[in-house]
Amino acid sequence: MTIDYEVEYDNRARVKEHPEIFARWATEAAAYREQAGKRGARFGISYGPSPRQSYDYFPAPDAHPGAPLAVFIHGGWWRSLGPEAFSQMARGLNAHGINVAVPGYDLCPAVSIPQIIEQMRALCLALWAAHKKRPMVLGHSAGGHLTACMVATQWHTLSPHAPADLVPFGYAISGVFDLKPLLNVSMNGDLKLTAETARTASPLEWPLPPQRSLDAVVGGDESNEFLRQSRFIADDWGKKGAVTRYEAVPGANHFTVIDLLTDPSSAMTERVRRLAERVNAMAL
Repeated sequence: MTIDYEVEYDNRARVKEHPEIFARWATEAAAYREQAGKRGARFGISYGPSPRQSYDYFPAPDAHPGAPLAVFIHGGWWRSLGPEAFSQMARGLNAHGINVAVPGYDLCPAVSIPQIIEQMRALCLALWAAHKKRPMVLGHSAGGHLTACMVATQWHTLSPHAPADLVPFGYAISGVFDLKPLLNVSMNGDLKLTAETARTASPLEWPLPPQRSLDAVVGGDESNEFLRQSRFIADDWGKKGAVTRYEAVPGANHFTVIDLLTDPSSAMTERVRRLAERVNAMAL
């Protein structure tokens, strides 16, 4: 059967109400930024040379010096949106005493996906230098892809000052881990993937370091390709020795699935909280 990749990967066409969802996100993000700013949140902290290479830092209201650190990487097909639209994604974890960084990155077509991967690596190293904590990395859509890339990174080749297992656990929401199908969609006009870069930028193609963990979570109402992508990386990495978990969230589409992170009592927030605390407890 021929797969219509254009239809499978066009989430905005699939979710007709996405403009309303994006508007709601903007309102919720602005409100949370204002609230968090009153308790010491910092915005636009630079980690690289371009203006978009910065992150917002949301300390938990009752965080102690040894509190866990989480990173939420936003989506937008590596070519749109920014961290300011996702500040509210820190709310659920903040309520459990976990500090959260929400980074930005340069966008395609100005940069390539491999360059964005390098920027997220630089972000993780900058957070380590600032806090001396392994981050629990989670991300949505393109951020789910980048989350898996951070888990699969050979950190010892990048810095002698950071742990070799700097990002041991990841929580990837609605990610794409095999980029080769994107060669067949119109957005590749911006992504500029070739057969070679689609392969090298796909974490499924990378050797996996030992003792890694990945949750691959997707909305139950998403396309067959998004469901397949998450199932496949969970299966593939599980065979390579990682601890993996696949979940399809009932009734959630590609966009509403991350709303669960804003709720301190959701099962998604609780799962990420437990993972963040496990990462934080690892010996340095």
